[in-house]
Amino acid sequence: MTENTQQPQQAPTTELPTQYTPAEVEGKLYERWVERGYFEADAKSDKPPYTVVIPPPNVTGSLHLGHAFEHTLIDALTRRKRMQGYETLWQPGMDHAGIATQNVVERELAKEGKSRHDLGREAFVERVWQWKAESGGQISGQMRRLGDGVAWSRERFTMDEGLSQAVQTIFKRLYDDELIYRAERIINWCPRCLTAISDIEVEYQDDDGELVSIRYGEGDTSIVVATTRAETMLGDTAVAVHPDDERYRHLVGTEIELPLTGRRIPVVADEHVDPEFGTGAVKVTPAHDPNDFEIGQRHGLPAIAVMDEHAVITAHGPFQGLDRLEARSAIVGALRAEGRIVAEKRPYVHSVGHCSRCKTTIEPRLSMQWWVKVGPLAKAAGDAVREGKVKIHPQEMEKRYFDWVDNLHDWCISRQLWWGHRIPVWYGPNGEVVCVGPDEEPPAGEGWHQDPDVLDTWFSSGLWPFSTLGWPEQTESLAKFYPNSVLVTGYDILFFWVARMMMFGLYAMDGTPPFHTIALHGMVRDQNGKKMSKSFGNVVNPLDWMDKYGSDALRFTLARGANPGVDVPIGEDWVQGSRNFANKIWNATRFALMNGATVQGPLPDASKMSSTDRWILSRLNSVVAEVDAYYEDYQFAKVSDALFHFAWDEVFDWYVELSKTTFQAGGEAAEVSKRVLGEVLDVTLRLLHPVVPFVTETLWTTLTGGESVVIADWPADSGFRDEAAEREIATVQSLITEVRRFRADQGLQPGQRVPARLALEGTALAPHEPAIRQLLRLQPEGDAFTATATLPVAGVEVALDLSGAIDVAAERKRLAKDLAAAEKEKAQATAKLGNEAFLAKAPDQVVEKIRTRLAKAEEDIARIQAQLERLPQA
Repeated sequence: MTENTQQPQQAPTTELPTQYTPAEVEGKLYERWVERGYFEADAKSDKPPYTVVIPPPNVTGSLHLGHAFEHTLIDALTRRKRMQGYETLWQPGMDHAGIATQNVVERELAKEGKSRHDLGREAFVERVWQWKAESGGQISGQMRRLGDGVAWSRERFTMDEGLSQAVQTIFKRLYDDELIYRAERIINWCPRCLTAISDIEVEYQDDDGELVSIRYGEGDTSIVVATTRAETMLGDTAVAVHPDDERYRHLVGTEIELPLTGRRIPVVADEHVDPEFGTGAVKVTPAHDPNDFEIGQRHGLPAIAVMDEHAVITAHGPFQGLDRLEARSAIVGALRAEGRIVAEKRPYVHSVGHCSRCKTTIEPRLSMQWWVKVGPLAKAAGDAVREGKVKIHPQEMEKRYFDWVDNLHDWCISRQLWWGHRIPVWYGPNGEVVCVGPDEEPPAGEGWHQDPDVLDTWFSSGLWPFSTLGWPEQTESLAKFYPNSVLVTGYDILFFWVARMMMFGLYAMDGTPPFHTIALHGMVRDQNGKKMSKSFGNVVNPLDWMDKYGSDALRFTLARGANPGVDVPIGEDWVQGSRNFANKIWNATRFALMNGATVQGPLPDASKMSSTDRWILSRLNSVVAEVDAYYEDYQFAKVSDALFHFAWDEVFDWYVELSKTTFQAGGEAAEVSKRVLGEVLDVTLRLLHPVVPFVTETLWTTLTGGESVVIADWPADSGFRDEAAEREIATVQSLITEVRRFRADQGLQPGQRVPARLALEGTALAPHEPAIRQLLRLQPEGDAFTATATLPVAGVEVALDLSGAIDVAAERKRLAKDLAAAEKEKAQATAKLGNEAFLAKAPDQVVEKIRTRLAKAEEDIARIQAQLERLPQA
């Protein structure tokens, strides 16, 4: 029905160890997969392509839960597509991580009492390459631990020769098309790393600062402004007010004195100013604030830089040479002495940007940098989604994407580092500027020198979907695997990485977008939904959980929480639960093998099967269809949940248990059920494999004798359905469940046997009586049988003789006590809900909680009364 066409490589076996020990099998299995080339991709293949690029981890990094989560999802997609017959490429590689890597190596040098300047640029870069060779790429080994099915022979690095050529090629093209230019603008500056940094490398946090209100000017012409960065007032070149603000209209166009400097600055009208905020007037420092820079551009204001690259004051006067924080205190003190301070608020909690690498407070700074003119590129990136060329999943994330690309500012791409792709521009002795392509010789001669800056790391990673395939060369891989099928990544880098890949892909590849679908996932959080952070003490090393519970357990836990675009909480208890699931799969398969489950020969005709056999095959095909639909919609949580409940509940807890009496009886029916059980296990293991690859590989090859489940056929829905069998087994399940509940209510032990009469004659349940009696621990009624309880269940009657099985008087006393407690709870809840004064004052959630208590009490009362009625008379 959903058969696998892979020919057995060895005879199936019934031998499995009694326990599953992940550490003993995972590493060996992975190395075997790699050695056999299962994960490699052939550009010459005539199979349809399926391509996913790995979001390149930093060369400095190690595997964290976010990586493990994302890699689990990608691996599940690519393993399934490989099984479906696609030429599947999961492209691996790493990012050179400019700032992070340079910081690592500089710290190593500091231990030797040296700085990069002691080595010089060329020697320092050589030192970084040496560090990469010896210590970089630790994450590659950890990816193997997780089971990542990447094409290792194709692994790329953003600084390797081919990708460096791609970077230089696209820089040259953009430069020639006037989409790259050099200009003085405000950027995020790190005074510790001494470089511009991107928006994504700025972390905002609430800091305790100060808000100081300062009076500029004198008398009726004075204006009060407030600032958290008093040191920047030394660079003020205007005060701005809203053009419709009546309070200041008479001052627009006049000049007022800037305290401490002796300079006079104009009052300008600008619609950027919010008249409702503060005093409705703002100081304008074009060289040290991005909004002020824009105001300055609109009004032709000078931009006066008052700090150097170390955030030390350079303005002439008493504050020159002071660090910005020292200058802040000194300037406020000087203003206070002059009577200029109108108000001071400390602490003043406000959001402050910090460098993600060194945690230094970012300084907005006017600086000469290289920029990408993003207007036409961003429009193309937006249009590709609007026109349906690229789908964003979940669709509600489209709005965030459009909000970003439709309002994108020009992108600062230069960094003041030594490690990275150096900007391919040379300056001549007479002001010449020459951009050099990869096949061109740079100008030589006296006075010529290359721009010292390197490119933003995001510039090279923006080329990742096509540079890794050989672009700018027209390679077979580029023709086969571009565009990528899907990009799986976090919503947090939708703007910073995804938008850049869209812009560059459309530009470099003549309007062909880099991927068909962008599948966005959420962030991994702790079990309470809190962000994982070292400061919170809740960071988890995924390797610890893999060591303790196995890689499959971690993978299944992550996949089961993966709803599109939604954050994923995770706790160790959940990983332990997934380990229990892996053990359940192992033990159930081991039991099945020991009882003769087989995949040998064709499936018997449905006419020879029991209703139990037809039911499980009907459900199996429904689950195949369900799982396929969920995969196509990137619903990894629903995939995992559907497989969990089918495998654990329907296959292991119901089908295997219902079939035990058939196996014990032997004969043709047993042989048919053994083949059906083998089929169900074969298909179920193949369905589970993309999410839990290790345990399924071991079990599937043991069951089938096949070479590997990695290259097995993905199950197909045969269309077989048997609704009658499904209804019949649902009735059996209902009967067993209700009697089990009654037994538990009467205090019977699970294994305690009691005599019973089952009135099943003439019903669809009659063939199931042996299984029903075995599962419910029901003995034949015998000569002395006396029905002390009769249950009408599922259209039949079950009579039980509980005499001698329970202490009726003690049970009646226990239930009476429980009933009294439930009635008291009901009375208290009813009284509160009937109190109008209480209802008028109590919060909604409190009232709702009491309503829930009332409903629970009423449910308990009904249940206990029914139990009392069913008890035999003493």
